[in-house]
Amino acid sequence: MGEPAEIRSSHARGDVRSDVKDYRAFHDNAGGSAESRRTRYQDMVRSYYDLATDLYEQGWGDSFHFAPRYRGEPFEVSIRRHQHYMGLRLGLGVGQHALDVGCGVGGPMRELARFTGARVTGVNINGYQVRKAREYNERARLADRCDVVEADFMSLPLEDGSLDAVYAFEATCHAPDKTALLRELFRVLKPGGKIGIYEWCLTDRYDASLAEHVKAKQNIEEGNGLPDIWTVTETRKCFEDTGFHVLDVQDRAFEGDRELPWYHSLTGKELSKAGIRRSPVGKVVVRALTRTLETVRIAPKGTAEVADFLNTGADGLVRSGELGIFTPMAFFLAEKPA
Repeated sequence: MGEPAEIRSSHARGDVRSDVKDYRAFHDNAGGSAESRRTRYQDMVRSYYDLATDLYEQGWGDSFHFAPRYRGEPFEVSIRRHQHYMGLRLGLGVGQHALDVGCGVGGPMRELARFTGARVTGVNINGYQVRKAREYNERARLADRCDVVEADFMSLPLEDGSLDAVYAFEATCHAPDKTALLRELFRVLKPGGKIGIYEWCLTDRYDASLAEHVKAKQNIEEGNGLPDIWTVTETRKCFEDTGFHVLDVQDRAFEGDRELPWYHSLTGKELSKAGIRRSPVGKVVVRALTRTLETVRIAPKGTAEVADFLNTGADGLVRSGELGIFTPMAFFLAEKPA
């Protein structure tokens, strides 16, 4: 899918090295801390997606999330099935209005609008992704049912009780305060409305006294623009403290084939766009190609450095998955009391 000229690059100038340096400062040993990332989460998240969106799309398509995998099922099909599951659990249908929290470039939004017939509004803090999502909605002829608002999901420009359902695909992990976020989502949801969230969480196996566990967690945070990572138990308590009635909590990371774990596409063992890029040979080729594109000024200088911290994050995801200390799809389904 080609891109219109006005949104071809998130950086009009040809050098993003200073942006990379600023972003990495949120995670370095000198001044980076979970507290500083929570305090300046808006700057961190905007900067992260300005740098990472183009590379995400090249390897991941228009839906930036994982899914349970089944043997013989293409990666793209697993992604759509995962999205359909959300629509079914929320009971979305024609005439309803849902909010996509942290909608990215709108892949899940468009799929759920097609699958359920519902109207979907996406909210996104990153202006570059908002422009892309709107353009893709127009091309898909879904602009009448899919709209995007550029805003911080911690403070939504929406009326109280205006939505039938709220959902998020691995986006609320960027929130600096889960309880404050859920309080805002509770506000805009109608009484009796449901919320479904796939959240990045630490599992009960995580041990903060083990250096390998801590390093994997830090790599995930650096490579994915996160202020911190919460446990499943902590996240459930945030729902309860906000006033939601929790209907279901489950880790869907291993719902599929045990020999095809959720992180399989990041191991370099799969013949998909993401898998080939993550293979040992693929990493070398992509880095060399990126350097060449920087030299001839097709890609901004510093793009290879962006690929480096994305690979750091991917390495953390794979290792945490192997250790069983992290899940990208802790599923929470809750209801606002009628």
